[in-house]
Formats: sequence, structure tokens, C-alpha cells
Amino acid sequence: MNNLIKNMAIWLVIALVLMTVFNQFSTRQTTTQSTMEYSQFIDEVKQGRIAKVTIEGRTLKGTKADGRRFTTYTPSDPWMVSDLLKAGVVVDAKPEEEPSLLMNIFVSWFPMLLLIGVWIFFMRQMQGGGRSGGAFSFGKSKARMLDENTNTVTFADVAGCEEAKEEVSELVDFLREPTKFQKLGGRIPRGVLMVGNPGTGKTLLARAIAGEAKVPFFSISGSDFVEMFVGVGAARVRDMFEQAKKQSPCIIFIDEIDAVGRQRGAGMGGGNDEREQTLNQLLVEMDGFEAAVGVIVIAATNRPDVLDPALLRPGRFDRQVTVPLPDIRGREQILNVHMRKVPIAPDVRSEILARGTPGMSGADLANLVNEAALFAARGSKRLVDMEDFERAKDKIFMGAERRSMVMPERERRNTAYHESGHAVVAQLLPKVDRVHKVTIIPRGRALGVTMQLPTEDRYSMDREELLQTIAVLFGGRIAEEVFMGQMTTGASNDFERATKMARSMVTQWGMSDSLGPMVYGENEGEVFLGRSVTTHKNVSEATMQQVDVEIRRIIDQQYTLARKLIEENREKIEAMTQALLEWETIDSDQIGDIMEGRAPRPPKPSKAVSTSKDDTPPAAPATPTAATTPAQEV
Repeated sequence: MNNLIKNMAIWLVIALVLMTVFNQFSTRQTTTQSTMEYSQFIDEVKQGRIAKVTIEGRTLKGTKADGRRFTTYTPSDPWMVSDLLKAGVVVDAKPEEEPSLLMNIFVSWFPMLLLIGVWIFFMRQMQGGGRSGGAFSFGKSKARMLDENTNTVTFADVAGCEEAKEEVSELVDFLREPTKFQKLGGRIPRGVLMVGNPGTGKTLLARAIAGEAKVPFFSISGSDFVEMFVGVGAARVRDMFEQAKKQSPCIIFIDEIDAVGRQRGAGMGGGNDEREQTLNQLLVEMDGFEAAVGVIVIAATNRPDVLDPALLRPGRFDRQVTVPLPDIRGREQILNVHMRKVPIAPDVRSEILARGTPGMSGADLANLVNEAALFAARGSKRLVDMEDFERAKDKIFMGAERRSMVMPERERRNTAYHESGHAVVAQLLPKVDRVHKVTIIPRGRALGVTMQLPTEDRYSMDREELLQTIAVLFGGRIAEEVFMGQMTTGASNDFERATKMARSMVTQWGMSDSLGPMVYGENEGEVFLGRSVTTHKNVSEATMQQVDVEIRRIIDQQYTLARKLIEENREKIEAMTQALLEWETIDSDQIGDIMEGRAPRPPKPSKAVSTSKDDTPPAAPATPTAATTPAQEV
């Protein structure tokens, strides 16, 4: 809107300047001639003082007997000429002066030229502004194209998903030599759906396919198709495929396709017509009467369960490629890729960092390297060392330190007992993750954190492991009761997670001896995802009462186990609490000393010289079994 006003103002200024110039051309210079009234002119004629006059229409220009010139305006007087002749005045007549040709053209054509200019301006905004965000460029595709020279990403830049790379590498051969497969009756895949958690590298893998095949790469987000006007999304889909056909063979990448590809007919009243029209057009373009030849559509989503079945059938998305979270070898490869961009100290071991970062995606590992580089820069270091990576890992897993928060001594001691209770119970139970670090420094929203890390990658949990995890969650509250004689609100998150875990064991995972391997949950289909409009109750009230009783039994059993362990190891909790009050943070080596009955070794001296405060919000804990104490609610 501001550009429109600016352009209109420029046009008006140009018009005013032109009018001024033409007026200057058409204006006669009359500064050397005096003006005389008509009655005075008649008197001068009668007295014989006028020698010559020139009549131009109603304008009369004359010369007096003494040579002075004048001009006057004459009314319609039919006897004026005869009176002048009788008085001996020389009379000359000329046609009335007409405006100049330039002025005539300007006056006649300027309004029309102005209208034509405004019309051209608006047409350019409507038709030519598709890539620049013009006012009426609704139907133009917003896809950004990277040609084979601009896209430099290859499979060498993608690490941690070797199986996914092998599965999509065949697409490169399809795009490079399509005739090789067509000779044997093979058909180039129409589409590939990449499914995986956020940050696993789906977009990077799609760009690597285009970079390896040396073909154009169109990138667009699913939300770019949907606008407030009905029909715009479908028009953009048509325009995008038209552009792609001109550049074929090529790749179209649609990120977050669940924004436009959700199941049709969802929600009360028929759902969103605009989104469904867009999806219908996408279905037709991918496998309709005029299917795009040489155009492969790659889409990415982390919600494949909400996509329309017509979108997932063979002929549209022929293949579904799962891009999982990287394992320990994949994390090491990803760390090596990102470490190339920063100066690394000799003591940094990527395999050690990979073991200590389970559950991290590629984006998380890139963030880890970046945070470590920032810590090194704050400490005025030339190289990023292992200590910087440890501090960055603590910040990501446990949250940023809040050293400016002043806690009363009683609350500080209560937090130390709470975290010691978690840590001691975790170390005494064999199937839970080992404790990596315990701190009573407030981090994020927590007053203290007990950080647990698994010793290896795990993809499922057994019944005994779940039960022991629930016991670890209760360790904090029990330590408060036993040593401080009080209950605080700091254990609310522990209880919430323990109850949710016990309920899932009974209702979803079939881990209850009394209720057996059955699912007792309600139909939780979401209305606006097209799953269900009504909730069907499949479980009786009596059964739900049995479910509640079984959940209560599991919780009470693990609460009793945790209390027994704490009562039997009071001296270890006291020793750990004293270490936390003295040093605020203890690591796995110090925890091992305490559990073996030795005096804990002093903490390792820090090489960091930075004292800057960090306000970056914390990330989620590394594993679902990490016991944290949320900030107390007022």
C-alpha cells in the first residue's frame, strides 16, 4: 500500500511539471506592453493620438503617435473599425492566436494517458508481481527455485541416515537416466514422502537428491498454498506444476505437507473447503489425466497419521521414506560434519559426545556445536574444547543457569535433599539410566535437576524398567518427608509423569497382571482430523474402577520401594546433600564416590573465564526418565 501511494505521488508530480512546462511555452511575453482601458482608448482615438492598431479577435494591440505600445480588450462594437478609419488610424487585422500544438495535445490526451498509466501500473502488480509479493498476485506459486548451479548440497553433506540415503539414491538414477528404466517398462516414481521427527534432515536430504541429480529444485511450504480467498491454493498448485513442467526433469519439495494434505471431510460442517480444493488439485496434478512427466514430488511431514489416504496411495506418493533419529554412529557422523565449521581443540572426541547425546536429532547436534562455539567465544578462547561442549550439553538438557535467583537457605537445603533422593534411588535400581549430573542451581523452570543418560541407544522399555523409573520419580518427595519433615509443591511434575506412566502401563501397554493385555482407553479420535465426530465409550464404569485400583497399586508399590531404599541409605543421601550444598553441582564420578562410601573428590577446575549470563530458553530433557524439580508455583 505504501509503494502504491508513493508511485501515485510520483505520477502527480510528473503531471504538474509537464503542465508547467507547456504553460511556459504557450504564454506570450507581454511585459513590454502597457494595458489601457477601452474608454481611454476611445478618447485617445478622438484626440488623434493613436497611429496604428492590430485587431486579434477581441484583443487590440496599438501604437501611439509617440511610438509607445499598448494593448486593450475590445467589446463587440460593430462601429469601432469605421470610427478608427475616420480618425486616420491604420487598422490591421489578424486571426485570433490559437494555443500551441503541444498544448493542444497535452490538454486533449493527458487525462487518457494518465488513466492508461494507472491501468498499466495495476496490471503489472496483478500479473508481474507473483514473485515479489504484488497486491494481486494471489494465483502465482510462491515456490523458490534453486537451479543446478545454485544448489551445492550433496549426499556428502547428509549424515546419520544411511538407510534413507540408500532408499532415495535410486531417484538420482531415475532423474539422470530415465530411459534406462523405461526400456524395461519401469516408471519413474511420482512422489516420495519423507516421514520423521523434526530436525532429522528431511529438507536437507531432498536438497541433496536435487544436488546429486543436477536438476532444478522447487521448494515451498504447505502453508504457502492456503490464503483467505477461495481457489487461490488450487491456482498456486496449477502454477507450480506448470513451472515445473517447463524445467523438467526437476524436483518439487513440499515441506510440512500436512498443512494442506489433511484428511478430507474433517470437522463439523464439512471442513475447510479452500484446503480441500487445494488438496484435490494436488491429487489431480500428481496422478490425473495429464500427469507431470519428469517431475518428482518430495514431501516432508512429521504427522503422517493425519494425511488423506488418496495422497498416500501408489501413483502419487509411491514411496514412504522414514528418516529416523540418528543412532550413536549417526550422531558421531553428524557431529563431524558440523565440527568442520569451527576450530576444534585436540581434546574433543566426537564419539564421546555421541554417546552422551542420545535422542538428539541432527538439528539438536548442530545447535550443540553452535552453543559450544558461543561458550568458547565468551571465554575468549581460540579453540572450542571439551569443556565448552559439556557446558553446552548441560544447557540444552537441563536449561540455562539462573545464578541470579536467590533462594532462601531452607529451600536450597530442601532442593538438595530432593535431588539427592532422585539420584540415590536411581543409582540403587539396576534397570534405570545412570545419573550423569546433579545440580541445585536453578535451570530453566526447575529449582534443581537430576540428569540421567542411558549407556546405549534404546528403542523400547520393559515392564521392570518402567516400574523402577516410577520409583525414581518418587525419590525426591520421599527425601523431603524423611529429612526435612515437610511436603512442597516441587514434586508436582514428578507425580504427573509417574501417574501418566502407570496409566499407560495399565490401559495401553497391557502390563497389568489383573487386567491383562487389553487396551482400555477411550476413542480419542480428533474431530477436526476426520477421525470421529462422536466419542464411543468402549469401557464400562466397573472396568474403569478396576483400572484406577490397578494404577493406585502400582504407584503405592513403587512409592514403598523408593521409601525403603531411602531409609536404608540415609548416610548416602546426607553425604550427597552436603556435597550439593558445598559445590552446587556434582558429576558421575563424585556420585560414584558417594555411593561407594568414600568422600567425594573435589570438582574439576574450570578453564572457562566467562561470567556472562545466558538467557536462552531450555530444551527438553534428554530422556523421559530424567527427574527434574519444576519451579514451585505460587
